[in-house]
Amino acid sequence: MGKIVTFGEIMLRLEPEGYFRFLQAATYGATYGGGEANVAVSLANFGLDAAFVTKLPKHEIGQAGINKLREFGVDVSKIVRGGNRVGIYFLEKGASQRASKVIYDRAGSAIAAAEPGDFDWNAIFEGTEWFHFTGITPALGDTVAAICMDACKAAKARGITVSCDLNYRKNLWTREKAGTVMAGLMEYVDVCIANEEDAADVFGIHAGGSDVTSGKISHEGYAEVARQLAERFGFKQVAITLRESLSANDNNWAGMLYDGKDCFFSKKYAVHIVDRVGGGDSFGAGLIYGSLRKMAPQDCIEFAVAASCLKHSIEGDFNMVSAEEVLKLAGGDASGRVQR
Repeated sequence: MGKIVTFGEIMLRLEPEGYFRFLQAATYGATYGGGEANVAVSLANFGLDAAFVTKLPKHEIGQAGINKLREFGVDVSKIVRGGNRVGIYFLEKGASQRASKVIYDRAGSAIAAAEPGDFDWNAIFEGTEWFHFTGITPALGDTVAAICMDACKAAKARGITVSCDLNYRKNLWTREKAGTVMAGLMEYVDVCIANEEDAADVFGIHAGGSDVTSGKISHEGYAEVARQLAERFGFKQVAITLRESLSANDNNWAGMLYDGKDCFFSKKYAVHIVDRVGGGDSFGAGLIYGSLRKMAPQDCIEFAVAASCLKHSIEGDFNMVSAEEVLKLAGGDASGRVQR
């Protein structure tokens, strides 16, 4: 099995302890995370050869981010060094009916200021079987979007499978800009990953019979969304997470996979949330793992949803679980009993 390469930004994550609000905080815990980095860590924890590509400053904060990825076995050899700062995001955890809140401080980060010439994609993709990026990365600026396009073109020229999590972020760009830029990139994408809102936000494709605010999810509506996405862009697969938000602490969690012909829906999990950041990334990583392991579509979506279910129980961006733990949950052991 070949290598999986992910490309994006890893950020310093700062958050008040527990459920303190920003206005109450006297101290902040510091960890690292970011969409594509989270996917690489998950895949490395599943035992696959995963590499993360970005640009980070040469100073100690940049080095600390690299060290954290290396700690989990992620290949960091193609990370470019340069630039002046590491992007930061502040996280305030929600509780009950109070939503979580994210504040970005990432303008002028090393990856946002990167140039196309920083990355030799032919060298980076040597021995690669799968390339993954998210809609967050091209949202960092026109030049970064152009770098994503270079990467996608190089991947397709080498016959590499390309996946993209749409991951729309309203604090980074408008729906109009996202739709235009992402539509161009989708030409090179084989597997599209989205949540219950992304298709509407980025491409104006809405799920009939669903209301994300009330937590109402229509299977038929999302099956139609997947079909429309596949028809418009020629995707081989479309995977969508289905989150029924009961509160900030409790969600029902499931997913679906469309293979161009049939839709496969996972079982639903009642999740009590410890940390939901990175939940979609862990789903994407599970889908990539299942695909590379040649799992049947139903088994693949069950693995992806189970992996993401477990991530909701883990502090931080990274999903620190093994493939064996995911398979056990996907196989029906959701008791949470002590393992001795």
